[in-house]
Amino acid sequence: MDLRQLEYFVNVAELGSFSRAALALDVAQPALSRQVRLLEVELRQNLLQRHGRGAVPTEAGQVLLEHARGILHQVGRARDELARLRGGLTGRVAVGLPPSVARALAVPLVRAFGRQLPEAHLSIAEALSTNMQEQVASGRLDIAVLYNARPVPGLEIAPLAMDELVLVQSARAPRHAPSGTPVGLPELARLPLVIPSRPNAIRMHVEHQLASIGAQPVVALEIDGVAAILDLVADGAGCAVLSRHALAAGARPAIFQLRPIEIGPGQRLQIPLFTAASALRPGTGAQRAVLALLHELTPHYLG
Repeated sequence: MDLRQLEYFVNVAELGSFSRAALALDVAQPALSRQVRLLEVELRQNLLQRHGRGAVPTEAGQVLLEHARGILHQVGRARDELARLRGGLTGRVAVGLPPSVARALAVPLVRAFGRQLPEAHLSIAEALSTNMQEQVASGRLDIAVLYNARPVPGLEIAPLAMDELVLVQSARAPRHAPSGTPVGLPELARLPLVIPSRPNAIRMHVEHQLASIGAQPVVALEIDGVAAILDLVADGAGCAVLSRHALAAGARPAIFQLRPIEIGPGQRLQIPLFTAASALRPGTGAQRAVLALLHELTPHYLG
């Protein structure tokens, strides 16, 4: 099998579209389609089911996809090890970050990566922790930063930092306590929340804390996405519980007020962050360097 054909097939299968894969690979779509078809002819299997909206792997395609990810990973690792012998780290490192963390960490991570690994390539994806955990396991992400990660077979989970959660309210809404005034769990349980749907890690963490006092959140709206939540809070739809850094890169922080959430005397509501990487695939030098960067930068920018 040709490595280029495997790479083309993996991109089409993961992106679900020949056109998106051609754009990502910077190749002409007819050339990409031809190479994937040659792979199918060689293997005497239909690997992709084509339809009007794109393509999905067949049963045979799903089997090859799992093997192809491992093959391409090993090729990348071999190139990385050879590059190490000549004094440099190369290769692509795919990192997943929760949206709130990305707002605070993406820029410093990209800058540090560019200084320390100039020959390597970094890609950053934003997604929910549950989705990113699956993507690390399947090989679509090399490293992910996860909220409230639990041990999972095949994943190497390591503590990273604690992220403070705060109550976000519209500064224009009446009858709110001043910004910076702590809010306790009993008061939080009475406020209408614009909150992500389950199994969002922050949502589950808030529900767990309120359950500890025999309460549950008042859900005004369920919506996924930090930007959409902030827009709705600004419009008066309710309050939100988000990372303090969710507003870090916002264009309109002055229209919100942030209040710490107290869960006990001198204790504020926090949620733990972890790094996750595959325990089944050996990490490349570039991946290990990025893990080290995350552990170096995160306490500084999220602490």
